[in-house]
Amino acid sequence: MKKYLFILFIILISCKTKQVTSSKFLEKSFENIKIYEQQNALEYGPCEPSIFINPLNTSNLVAGSVMKNEHRSFDGGKTWKTNTLKSSLGVYGDPCIAADFKGNFYYFHLANPDGMAYSGKRFLESMVVQKSVDGGKTWSDGTAIGKNDYPRQQDKEWAVVNPKNNEIYLTWTEFEKYGSKDKNHHSRIRFSKSTDDAKIWSKAITLSEIEGDALDDDLTVEGAVPAIGAKGEIYVSWSVNNKIYFDKSLDDGKTWLKNDIEVCNQPKGWTFDVDGVSRANGMPITCVDTSNSKYKGTIYINFSDQRNGEDNTDIFLVKSTDDGKTWSHPVKVNIENTKTHQFFTWMSVDAKTGYIYIVFYDRSKYTNNQTDVMLAVSKDGGETFVNKTISSSPFTPIKSVFFGDYNNISAYDGIIRPIWTRYENGKLSIWTCLIEDK
Repeated sequence: MKKYLFILFIILISCKTKQVTSSKFLEKSFENIKIYEQQNALEYGPCEPSIFINPLNTSNLVAGSVMKNEHRSFDGGKTWKTNTLKSSLGVYGDPCIAADFKGNFYYFHLANPDGMAYSGKRFLESMVVQKSVDGGKTWSDGTAIGKNDYPRQQDKEWAVVNPKNNEIYLTWTEFEKYGSKDKNHHSRIRFSKSTDDAKIWSKAITLSEIEGDALDDDLTVEGAVPAIGAKGEIYVSWSVNNKIYFDKSLDDGKTWLKNDIEVCNQPKGWTFDVDGVSRANGMPITCVDTSNSKYKGTIYINFSDQRNGEDNTDIFLVKSTDDGKTWSHPVKVNIENTKTHQFFTWMSVDAKTGYIYIVFYDRSKYTNNQTDVMLAVSKDGGETFVNKTISSSPFTPIKSVFFGDYNNISAYDGIIRPIWTRYENGKLSIWTCLIEDK
């Protein structure tokens, strides 16, 4: 009898601890930090922010934002310095920041070598990566990745570093001719890797079995975000034709699945309308629990769609515990039950704890376009989430001001740094929030 009472006591203590942990997190207020604000009406407003924590020094963070902004902090995100990124290959947005396990940072972006953007024949001819060995103070001129001649264009890239061997992997969408209505022009997911800290990149290969159109819409293949598994596997998912697809490599990118795995439906597609925003999307984000938690090896895919109505965008998570062979049914991440928009989601899984952190815009408290920033947290392998508003006040975007395509978040060893775009007083700005979850 004593044995059973002891077991019951342990269960009750465990449940109580879990509740207290969630309660403490929800009761906290987190300091908002403005990283950078648009300086004047002539400047392209900062948006599409990316952020990354240096795994060797969590006080060192680097962020990027449209069009050519590089931001760095050496005090955990309390203060920031901003410079204009320059490259002979051109810098044209879609910033993606990553750090390797030697302390180097990498800034990936689109190419614009002749400086003529859409009117030039070299625009988007490749992806570009620039490297910093001093925490973001200075950057290399850059290296081209996946170069292909006009009219083929390379777009929507994302990168990840393999902790097992420090290799860097990049995935992106290639358009045969961006925006073309010609049915003979297609889109596909491409992959390249570097084994020497971004100096040389492998010849690009195609991952997606199904090709899409070139219209940058629901029938276009987009949203590839690579992730590294607990044993060094490479995983990636993307959207096309109202579905999310998955591919993997178990040999550092040499070979991939012959047939892509269908993960789940994405009703009404990855593009959708949100009031006050010129365009919005629910492209998938892939992450893996590589910690020593009991959920180690679980693959997560975070996305959004309008399955519940065109006035009711929601955030979802699916997961696989068998190396991507089978997938769970989508779990709704935003726990409110209003008919409002939750959008621009991004996810990070802490490599030390396995906790899942998802940041997104939230309008559940309002009947107009006022917008908060929400953080969703799961500590039970994505089964349940708590939601916490982390922005200090709402803002209201307007459709005439380009708001970008994404926000971002980085979590490492209990340090969580989301990053988002805000519109206020006629200016765009980039913000973060100082969150510790230990």
